[in-house]
Amino acid sequence: MAVSSASKAKSSKKNVKTKPNDVFIWQGVNRKGKKISGELSAASILDLKAQLRKQGVTPGKVKKKPRPLFGLGGGDKAIQPADIATVTRQIATMLGAGVPLVQSIEMIAKGNDNGNMQKLLNDIGIKLASGLPLSDCLREHPKYFDDLYCDLVASGEQSGALETIYDRIATYKEKAEALKAKIKKALTYPISVLVIAAIVTSILLIFVVPVFQDIFANFGAELPAFTLLVIAISEFMQAYWYLGLGTLFAAGFMFKKTHQNSQDFRDKVDKAVLKIPVIGDILDKAAVARYARTLSTTFAAGVPLIDALESAAGASGNAVYRDAILDIRSEVSSGMQMNLAMRNSQIFPDMVIQMVAIGEESGAVDDMLAKVASVYEAEVDNAVDNLTALLEPMIMSVLGVVIGGLIIAMYLPIFQIGQVV
Repeated sequence: MAVSSASKAKSSKKNVKTKPNDVFIWQGVNRKGKKISGELSAASILDLKAQLRKQGVTPGKVKKKPRPLFGLGGGDKAIQPADIATVTRQIATMLGAGVPLVQSIEMIAKGNDNGNMQKLLNDIGIKLASGLPLSDCLREHPKYFDDLYCDLVASGEQSGALETIYDRIATYKEKAEALKAKIKKALTYPISVLVIAAIVTSILLIFVVPVFQDIFANFGAELPAFTLLVIAISEFMQAYWYLGLGTLFAAGFMFKKTHQNSQDFRDKVDKAVLKIPVIGDILDKAAVARYARTLSTTFAAGVPLIDALESAAGASGNAVYRDAILDIRSEVSSGMQMNLAMRNSQIFPDMVIQMVAIGEESGAVDDMLAKVASVYEAEVDNAVDNLTALLEPMIMSVLGVVIGGLIIAMYLPIFQIGQVV
């Protein structure tokens, strides 16, 4: 214990001296005599070589990586969940083809055009080559590999079926990202169109209406009430546009900060969005699909049902479903059948509950949940397409009324003068 604490103290001192911005490109030979390379952050070349030797790598050429100008790293992009899904599928394919795990990760790293992903895979590959289990290597990067991912990998390592498990993880990640993309599509399209409409309307009120106002000033006649209303709105926006814009940005900033820092606020937002017409129905179906897909994947991988339910609660993506699934977990742990616990929650559709009941009777819960997930993923897809088709004419109608109303308000005085003449 004394040696361990001393080594920890030494490593902590090294960490204090290490310059995180000093990145070194290195080449070396691992314990199997194979040439490997990568990038590591260290205080000096000597410190880097010491790190490599601890990992079972005999260092060769080492050089300092030049810092990019203005902080721009060529080819270095932030690693997104979709990138992790792609790499997971690549690993599953390599393992299915019989390529050893370390070699698979090395090949994927070399073929990836994202510098940050290369660093991540190289770090995992080095630690894997030093003898660490893959699940432990992944747990050192919780930003990219969550507990569910690591637990599934650990299950595959223990059962000797890592190839099969990785194929399931890849399918799970791909389905999850596809579902997320559909939800974004459902929310982004109407918001973007409404934002553009607001910008166009503001431009008309601030820059176009004043031109007509100057023309009307020479008429010497009383203007229609509708025209006066539009002119009053235009004058207000010209005088106080910065207040409106500042209020909008402040409200957005406060919402984002509160959402990040307050779990209670996030839960209230989750409950509120489920009540939005059409959008709420899509989010409901998406939560059911995530629950079924997560539970199917973890249960099929040999994860105990209680643990699988905990993972499903975290992956549901909504506080209402998270709390309901945790209640289901509590009731199942006390001996209740899962389908009865789901019925007690009163948020799952009857079809889902019946499918789970059939799965429990036949001993094929994972297969039934996989079918449920496929059904609800398809329903989300159809709902998003229907929403887009429904919103297009509605948004065009709103734009027509707003912009058409402004045009009519500006031309009404001209029409009245024409009638008088």
